[in-house]
Amino acid sequence: MGIKNQPQVPSTEAPTIGTVSLDVAKDVIDAAERRADAINTPMVITVANSEGNLIAQHRMDDAWLASVDISRNKAYTAAALDMPTHDLAEPSQPGESLYGLQNTNEGRMVVFGGGYPLTQNGEVVGAIGVSGGAVDQDMDVAKAGVSRFNDLTA
Repeated sequence: MGIKNQPQVPSTEAPTIGTVSLDVAKDVIDAAERRADAINTPMVITVANSEGNLIAQHRMDDAWLASVDISRNKAYTAAALDMPTHDLAEPSQPGESLYGLQNTNEGRMVVFGGGYPLTQNGEVVGAIGVSGGAVDQDMDVAKAGVSRFNDLTA
């Protein structure tokens, strides 16, 4: 016989937040690389965890060396702010509310397209960052990776 109307004791366990496994990250990178091949643009593709820390990165043959840091920083930005990096372009212009954002976090914030959060059940569990082409190409290739992640986690 239990006690009725006993108050619930809150759990002391931290909520579990999903993450992106290395296998999933590699699959996401492969999908993005296939898209980069299709548009004939060598890219650097990075997948990070929800805190923006590196899980996996791939530099295609002939991709710009500078894109190694840029793609990683795009993934960091998308994870750190829970938003696509292209959403930061306008509010970070002179006179706007986020002006100077790109100069914070030791210069790791990127305020142009190519970074997207990876979400599962409404929670950011990681991010993808792509660099190597024009911004619209980076976004296109990153979206291919996001699409693959969504297929894998559906």
